[in-house]
Amino acid sequence: MFAGEEEGDPRLEAISAAIRVVPHFPKPGIMFQDITTLLLHPKAFKDAVDMFVDRYRDMGISVVAGIEARGFIFGPSIALAIGAKFVPLRKPRKLPGEVISESYVLEYGTDCLEMHVGAVHPGERALVIDDLVATGGTLCAAIKLLERVGAEVVECACVIGLPKLKGRCMLNGKPVYILVESQE
Repeated sequence: MFAGEEEGDPRLEAISAAIRVVPHFPKPGIMFQDITTLLLHPKAFKDAVDMFVDRYRDMGISVVAGIEARGFIFGPSIALAIGAKFVPLRKPRKLPGEVISESYVLEYGTDCLEMHVGAVHPGERALVIDDLVATGGTLCAAIKLLERVGAEVVECACVIGLPKLKGRCMLNGKPVYILVESQE
């Protein structure tokens, strides 16, 4: 579901306008959606966080799992506001101690997400947060990682969705909530 489907919230235009598109980054043909420019606009950034908080405040979520690295920008604020813990999902060899991992395929190779053993417990209700959904591979790996430890993934949330890549189709029936859809 797109936030834009909710009776034309005026905050969405400012959020969308604050996101810079960088052509041919990190490689030719890629239109990179840069959320760092959103962070330079405190009102638009706050509005994005507030929209997620408003959506998840009363859903009984106990875990907000943020995907490295841009999920770390939104996840902790959302977690604090809804009274949940924040769990970082990191690239390999970034977390000390015992971890579990989940590999996934990207459009240009493979990667892996790791999570601390014991960070999430069976029966906990989890939200997965990242800045963008493209192919859906990273979000699917996050879902699998959380479900392996017995968590219930309630939803995935992203600031930006890339509709032409149809990433939402790869989320195995898990809902994904997107604030703005890229026009690139």
